[in-house]
Amino acid sequence: MKKVEEILEWGGVKRDILFLILSGAALLASILKIRLPFDPAWIAIVLCGLPIILEAAAGLITAFDIKADVLVSIALIASVVIGEEFAAGEVALIMQLGALLEELTVSRARAGIERLVHLTPRTARRIKNGEEEMIGADQVQAGDVLRVLPGEMIPADGVILHGQTSVDQAVMTGESLPVDKGEGDPVSSGTVNQFGSFDMRAEKVGEDSSIQRMIRLVQSADAGKARIVSMADRWATWIVVTALTAAVLTWMITGEAIRAVTILVVFCPCALVLATPTAIMAAIGNAAGQGFLIREGDALERLAQVNYVCFDKTGTLTCGRPEVTAVHCFAGEGQDVPGEKELLALAAGAELRSEHPLGKAVVRAWGEEDRIPEPEEFRMIPGRGVEALVAGRRILAGNMDLLKERGTEPGRREQETAGKHMKEGCTVIWLAVDGRPAGMIALADTLRESAARTIREVKEAGVTPVLLTGDGENAARHIGKQLAVDEIRWSCLPEDKMEWIGAAQKEGRGVCMIGDGVNDAPALKKALVGIAMGGVGSDIAVDAADMALVDDDIRKLPHLLRLSGRMMTVIRRNLIFSMTLNFIAIGLAVTGALNPVAGALVHNAGSVFVIVNSAFLLKWKQSG
Repeated sequence: MKKVEEILEWGGVKRDILFLILSGAALLASILKIRLPFDPAWIAIVLCGLPIILEAAAGLITAFDIKADVLVSIALIASVVIGEEFAAGEVALIMQLGALLEELTVSRARAGIERLVHLTPRTARRIKNGEEEMIGADQVQAGDVLRVLPGEMIPADGVILHGQTSVDQAVMTGESLPVDKGEGDPVSSGTVNQFGSFDMRAEKVGEDSSIQRMIRLVQSADAGKARIVSMADRWATWIVVTALTAAVLTWMITGEAIRAVTILVVFCPCALVLATPTAIMAAIGNAAGQGFLIREGDALERLAQVNYVCFDKTGTLTCGRPEVTAVHCFAGEGQDVPGEKELLALAAGAELRSEHPLGKAVVRAWGEEDRIPEPEEFRMIPGRGVEALVAGRRILAGNMDLLKERGTEPGRREQETAGKHMKEGCTVIWLAVDGRPAGMIALADTLRESAARTIREVKEAGVTPVLLTGDGENAARHIGKQLAVDEIRWSCLPEDKMEWIGAAQKEGRGVCMIGDGVNDAPALKKALVGIAMGGVGSDIAVDAADMALVDDDIRKLPHLLRLSGRMMTVIRRNLIFSMTLNFIAIGLAVTGALNPVAGALVHNAGSVFVIVNSAFLLKWKQSG
């Protein structure tokens, strides 16, 4: 059904383009006085004018909605009544051109909520009377015992009863690393079990589950976002009243209907209709050249009103994957303890067959995979780490719980060193060699090279950067300090990000959210403007956003902020010029110096200026 609607929508655009071409050809034929059984201008009146009149009538009758097309309809009908078909056709053509440009800037229907629905678990393994049975996820009841195998999506919110594992919680929290889980730890629906199998007790199911709350958040955020009304429709009532008053008074005083019609023609808001969409189209073209895909036609208008830019951390300001930042060896006290290089080689050998992101980061850090010693033995210990025999040495690589269980707990000084790294947001892999603590490796999600420059230029653009992240306080504060971001919120769930954005916007401060994960989708919808990282970001984040940064180069964000301000300046200049020209033309029409055709030509000079002035935005770039 959706595909059919998209085809019909695109078919309508192509039809409008065809009508404009035919109408333009008809008006040219009228100018050249090509002989036809009827005035060619009637083609433009029927193809472009009739839809305007019908839409204006429908709006007036059904909702007494006065828009710009009401005045246009009156001018068209009055021009036809006094025999000025060319003026009527010309005005109709210009108005439909503006409508088409506006239509092309309007976003397509988005599928973000549908994609979220696909993340909803479909099946569950229920343990009943000691036997395992497959049931639909919608049949799970609170209190049921469920079994989740490696690679499966967790079907409900609950608590682990038996087993150890690592869970990818990026859907809910945006964390870049899987989280180790054991007995008594909570798990959320929609997240993915990575390595070990476990049994859990379901506590929140169906509409109460985490993934269903996420879907409702996205729906409510989208419904609450206001859309900017076009400039012409915003002022339509005053334009209509002023034009009709001026026309009637002129007719009553002079007794010449042609002067009144000329006033209606020159008062038609053609340039007013073109002022916004032409500037938006040119600015969208400029943004596209910088790698931004604009999904919402009025998104750049809204961006000009932004006071805050909220950044997600993982995948937006950082690269989105862990990297080794430090390797420490412990004092050997006469025993054979490897040095840093050998320790990293042994750790890379132990992790060579691991699928854990931390293990892969250790292998990448060695950088010479062909020289990494192959493990003679390998065993993964879910929720703990790995055990391997590498180059004849028994290696343990994992968390503190693993070393404690094997009686190889490191000393206080080593733990203090690890604590310093963890305060900076690092994750630590402890290493033991041949039954003795040997060292540790610190890993962290590293900052993008362009992050600091981007934050600085965002501030220079007059916008305040804010960090909203699902990571813990230590990691958030460390990143904030590195980037000189003062506004920081950590441990943010999707609803927390939405709540902060909503509170700021209630105070009249526009918020732009930039993120990449599924967990960012509600915030991207709630914000005045949402920008998704199109390269590393999830499809759901892209669908929820107003714009997508295709190549993930956040250095271009300050240009977009400045471009939106420049676009609004161009729109204001367009309006001032066109309205000034209109009032001059009205004065000439009142004195009889202009007839309807000449009035339409003079009036449409404003439309030409608007188009040309807007076109300069295509190549605009702030100097210096």
